[in-house]
Amino acid sequence: MRFTKPAWVMHKDSSSRDQTKRHSMFSCHVHPDGSRIATGGLDAKVRIWSTKPILNANSEASGRPPKSLCTLTMHTGPVLTVRWAHSGRWLASGSDDEIVMIWDLDPSAKGKVWGSDEVNVEGWKPLKRLPGHESDVTDLAWAPGDRYLASVGLDSKVLIWCGFTLERLRKLELHQGFVKGICWDPVGEFLATSSDDRTVKVWRTKDWELEAEIKKPFEDSPGTFFRRLSWSPDGAHITASNATNSGGYVFIAAVISRGSWTSDISLVGHENTVEVAAYNPHIFLRDPSQPVMASNICSVVALGADDRSVSVWQTKSARPLIVAKEVFERQIMDLSWSMDGLNLYAVSSDGTMAAFSFDPDELEGLAPLSVQEKYLTKFGFTPPPLPEGFSHVSQRLADQRMTPPPSPKRAERAMSQDTAHSAFDTGVNGFGGERVNTLVAKRNTKKKRVQPTFMGSLGAPIVPSAANHDLTAVVSRPPPSAGTVTNGRSFHEVTGIASSSRIQQQVSTSTVQSPIAASSSFAESLDFSLDLQYPPGDEDIDMSTDVQISSLDTSGKAGKGKRKANVVDFLEDRPIKPRTLGGDRVRETVAVKEISGVSGANAAVLVSQALASASYESSLAGRLPIPSLLNYIKATVEGSEDVLEGRNYEDGDKPTEVIYVSGKQTQWLDYLSSPVLGLTATSTFCAVATQDGSLGVYSPTGRKIMPIVSLGSPCSVISSSKNMLMVITWSGSVHVWDVKKQHALFPPTSLFAVLGTSPNCTVLSASVRPNGAPVIQLSTGVAYTYDTSLLAWSKLSDGWWAEGSDSWSGRQRGNAQVAARGPVSSVESSIAERIPPVDAVKERPNWWGDALTLGHLESRMHAAKALDSPQEYKQALVLYAKKIADQAYRAKAEELIKELFGPVYWRPGREETWSTTVLGFSKRDLLKDVLAVFARSKTLQKLAADWQDMLKKAAHES
Repeated sequence: MRFTKPAWVMHKDSSSRDQTKRHSMFSCHVHPDGSRIATGGLDAKVRIWSTKPILNANSEASGRPPKSLCTLTMHTGPVLTVRWAHSGRWLASGSDDEIVMIWDLDPSAKGKVWGSDEVNVEGWKPLKRLPGHESDVTDLAWAPGDRYLASVGLDSKVLIWCGFTLERLRKLELHQGFVKGICWDPVGEFLATSSDDRTVKVWRTKDWELEAEIKKPFEDSPGTFFRRLSWSPDGAHITASNATNSGGYVFIAAVISRGSWTSDISLVGHENTVEVAAYNPHIFLRDPSQPVMASNICSVVALGADDRSVSVWQTKSARPLIVAKEVFERQIMDLSWSMDGLNLYAVSSDGTMAAFSFDPDELEGLAPLSVQEKYLTKFGFTPPPLPEGFSHVSQRLADQRMTPPPSPKRAERAMSQDTAHSAFDTGVNGFGGERVNTLVAKRNTKKKRVQPTFMGSLGAPIVPSAANHDLTAVVSRPPPSAGTVTNGRSFHEVTGIASSSRIQQQVSTSTVQSPIAASSSFAESLDFSLDLQYPPGDEDIDMSTDVQISSLDTSGKAGKGKRKANVVDFLEDRPIKPRTLGGDRVRETVAVKEISGVSGANAAVLVSQALASASYESSLAGRLPIPSLLNYIKATVEGSEDVLEGRNYEDGDKPTEVIYVSGKQTQWLDYLSSPVLGLTATSTFCAVATQDGSLGVYSPTGRKIMPIVSLGSPCSVISSSKNMLMVITWSGSVHVWDVKKQHALFPPTSLFAVLGTSPNCTVLSASVRPNGAPVIQLSTGVAYTYDTSLLAWSKLSDGWWAEGSDSWSGRQRGNAQVAARGPVSSVESSIAERIPPVDAVKERPNWWGDALTLGHLESRMHAAKALDSPQEYKQALVLYAKKIADQAYRAKAEELIKELFGPVYWRPGREETWSTTVLGFSKRDLLKDVLAVFARSKTLQKLAADWQDMLKKAAHES
């Protein structure tokens, strides 16, 4: 086994000066041909890398093929999952922007990445956005044969999409917590999902109903970023992550048996929670000389855990094949095997990737994929037929080439004929979509003209993407009809990247039968291992982005009379390029340093002296973060890569500058009379706080959209979110404004009420929510917000709850997971990192656990309402109801029911003191969930049944 950790595989901020800073990587997946691997990260980008330089030192040194192939930038939030279709045709990605994106190969998209110095060697275009989730998308999985695509997320939903038309087919809603893992049965009969409700659910694909719910090994499982699970290639087992034994003290991966759906086998050894499980795609034979039967089959599974280690197990052995300890600095987020079964890739939240390469004799008994396909037929499951006229798989001739598209003229002619016989028929079997004609510029250095090319919609029968975008020639043949195949260019010829068979020859001299070549049906038809030729050493891959477009063809036609007026004629009179304020200035690299003289610390002394006039605020001096006066500070614009910069100069002759930069272009600038202490920016405004206690607010184009505000003392903290802006001054005053409406949410409020008189209590962090609620975290382990209705500070969370609450889960979660959780969970996680471990031996009162759990959940519901977090409110409400039901607290149950039901004879307009909704949820809809929980309690069953009847009557009468 060989191990490598390529330093150049990283997600970074291309606009940042520090190019060595790594963003967390959350997901990776190897293309079915093994030639490339996709990764998703905290930078909201999907990156595609060539695997040959990872596995082969000579290839890495020569730069052939290129290391980085493509950067995809359509997501607006961290990319949490990437998955290639089994055909290799499409790439699916899911993000915390709640969107699933489908990408398709687009050779015309090669070139420089907008706003950075990166270059795309190959292009991938966004084929379709799949909205539907109401929160972060945490995992994706393609069904066998790409019949379906399944997605799961923090909205507790499982969405099923057609793998061909990409339309949504089903929504499965039985989970009661965040869903963080999904996998398909290789037979295609079942789908498994794993959730924070501490269950694994198995669904039938024939009717999408629940087949089984597995709870036992997950009852004490802690919270983790992911719960990625995997199904064995023989269909016999599911290995699920984040399971525990011995009351939660032993971390395991649970092996669930098919049919009985019980977990009698555990993979024990990791010192922290297992985050991800991934089976090798091949079946392994215990004795290769014996026939293929259940008793002679075993599997290989890899586990990645929060203890920063990777283990690989073979199910015929009680001990792991390998354990790679401390491979990363932080927890493992995802694992992916290459289709040949000999390479394992892992990514971590520390922003690095590792690759493990095995020799065939190290993984003894590896069987070709054709053996798996034949073995799976014993289950007798018949998958549903494919949509007529749709396919991910190209028809092939003996030379295994993809079919080229028709020429533009032929396509136009075909459109005028009977569409039932056209290869671009968009109405086949009712799956058709809208036909779209698009003008696509053709690269042609000899003849400069625009070539119109017909681009079929998703409703059309799918031809290979490489053929769809062949830009080197126009084929003057009609579209191939059924049973007809023409020669064309392959997927790899377009991209210039080799398949895994070439890579393996470089990595190891040992040979193994190609599993893809051995497969005789679907796996064989995927057309992965194609014969490729790399460019010779003296040739470079074409990375040019200049496409010459002209509406005139002047070759050989000069002097033959007047030509007709053309759009090009008007280009000579077009206006000059619009100017930007400061756009012509050259950007300079600035070494960040503290400016001597009146620094932040010195100014703090001046402020504390000014406040020492017997005012209670004098005790706040030095207990708030004091920003140093730097010569350069910046803030990244929320939701984009644009940057707001501030430049201070020691030379008094130079004024302070504020600069807004998009890419490398200065969009606007302004000069200020006082040095800049703090900056913040969103998509709707930019704010600048200066040392003289002033605050300026600009629009994204640089217009002052609010008058300059005097704060009374310099800024200590400045934060923004959406339309909200918060400033905390050195004197402890908290200001929050709605910039769009240009009004304050509440009068300036002092932090003295929460900081008190103790000098040991300091502010660790402060931020503002999109609803304007400030979030103040203190060194004492308490977080506060300001309640505008009560005109008082209220607690969001307290480390006290960790002493005995069963629902305190922040301790098991790491920093890298904050981005994918709600605000209340993020606050609890931050508190959990600073509080000491709970003394389990310490004697407690009898009702200690119940009292703290109920109090914690009640506090969490109030916090969710204050921070406008609907999903966290609903989750806390359900947990609260379960605790009441478990302990049979009838009085509490009845009071909660009445609070949600409201007045029995309520009608709109009659009872203004009672609201029908909370955080957008109907209270009576929430009551249905609560009553469903109470109905499972023997003590509360009658109470729940009575109120369920009452709900039905109220719904009927309204």
